[in-house]
Amino acid sequence: MEKFTVVTGIAAPMMMPNINTDAISPMAAGRSTATDLGVMLFANWRYRLDGSEIGDFVLNREPFRRSKTIVAGENFGCGSSRERAVWALMRFGIRCVIAPSFADIFRENAFQNGLLPVVVGTQECASLAAALECAQEPLVTVDLERCVVQGPEGWTSSFVVPTERRTALLEGLDEIDVILRMAKDIDAFQRRDREQRPWIYLER
Repeated sequence: MEKFTVVTGIAAPMMMPNINTDAISPMAAGRSTATDLGVMLFANWRYRLDGSEIGDFVLNREPFRRSKTIVAGENFGCGSSRERAVWALMRFGIRCVIAPSFADIFRENAFQNGLLPVVVGTQECASLAAALECAQEPLVTVDLERCVVQGPEGWTSSFVVPTERRTALLEGLDEIDVILRMAKDIDAFQRRDREQRPWIYLER
């Protein structure tokens, strides 16, 4: 998994609440393993039926089509628990979503795949989105080492990430990597447990 330490890039304001996983990665994106999930990100909002782009959608506008961060409304990632929504965001180039709240399953899927979900207050999100719309360079820096976000016009906010999730992102560890780091402790537990409850372990 790619490490996440400090990411600076264009940030796209999408201040709608309840952006669900079907909007992020519509059903059509899951019909073939050959589908480019990044191209299909927000497909029903980005494209007309003939495949042409809808020009006023934020990710179809310069410079936001090169975004690394999305600033969104509350309850981002609600709906069905498709992990593909996180894959689509990352395939497009998004490394971070900033919102007042996230759906629980989306949030966990994000952490497990290297996408950072950052929670800041509703008013803070709104002010950041407004600053991005007006800025000549709508850049946001997300610093996971210091747990600070910086945006245009001096906008700054701190955030909190669970320690184990922060460590995994900083070191680029997926769920299997995290478990393997505990292999000695797991082996020691099994040895003790085998001595205490030998009937649990069937010899084959």
